[in-house]
Amino acid sequence: MRALNTAATGMQAQQLNVEVIANNIANMNTTGFKRQRAEFQDLLYQNVERMGVQSSDAGTIVPTGVQVGVGVKAGSVYRVTEQGSVTQTQNLYDVAVQGEGYFIVQLPDGRDAYTRAGNFSLSADGQLVTKDGFTVAPGVSVPQDAVGVSINRQGVVQAIMADGSAPQEVGALELARFVNPAGLDAIGGNSFLETPASGAANRGCPAQWVSARCSRASSRRRTSMR
Repeated sequence: MRALNTAATGMQAQQLNVEVIANNIANMNTTGFKRQRAEFQDLLYQNVERMGVQSSDAGTIVPTGVQVGVGVKAGSVYRVTEQGSVTQTQNLYDVAVQGEGYFIVQLPDGRDAYTRAGNFSLSADGQLVTKDGFTVAPGVSVPQDAVGVSINRQGVVQAIMADGSAPQEVGALELARFVNPAGLDAIGGNSFLETPASGAANRGCPAQWVSARCSRASSRRRTSMR
C-alpha cells in the first residue's frame, strides 16, 4: 500500500513541526532567542501518464496526465530574525540591540561567536563578559574604583568615578551584521557561529555611529583577523 508510506512521510514531517514548535515554546523566556519555523517540500512524483504526450495517431495531446505524489519531506527549519520585545531589567550591564546586529563574543578557543542576548556582567578583573564568562568584544574594562557604569545608544561605555569627575569612556561595543542571519549556526548558549551560508561578519559600531576610538578598534580587529 503506497498510501501507508505516503502517510508515514506526513507523520514524520509533522513530528518535526511539533518539535520545532515545542522548542519555540520552551524558549519563550530565553534572552535573545529567535523562534524557528519548519518548511516542507513535496517529494518526487510517480508519472503514471505524462501530460503533453500524444494519446492517438491523430496527434491528440493528453492535457493533464496522471501524477501520484509519494509524500512530503522537511525542506528547512528557518530562523525568524524579527525584532523581539525589550524588557527593563534594572541591571547596569544589560543592553539590547534595536534592529539588525549581533554582539560579538570571544570563545575560549579563540573563535568569535555572535549573540542577541545582551545580559552581560563584570568579571573579577572588571571585564564585560557574558553569563558564561566569555569576553564581549572588542573588550571593555571597567576600573575597579568606578561607582557606576552607563552604556548609551551608540554602545559607548562610560565609568562613573567616585571622585565626582566627568564620566570616563572605557570602551565601545561592536556589532556584527550578516547578509543572511538565518544561515548562522546555532551552538547553544544563545550563541551562533558564522557559516558560508550566513556570509562574513560585517563589524562596526552601533547605529552607524563612528568615532575615532571605535574606528581604531575596528581597524585593529580586522588586522588581527588577517
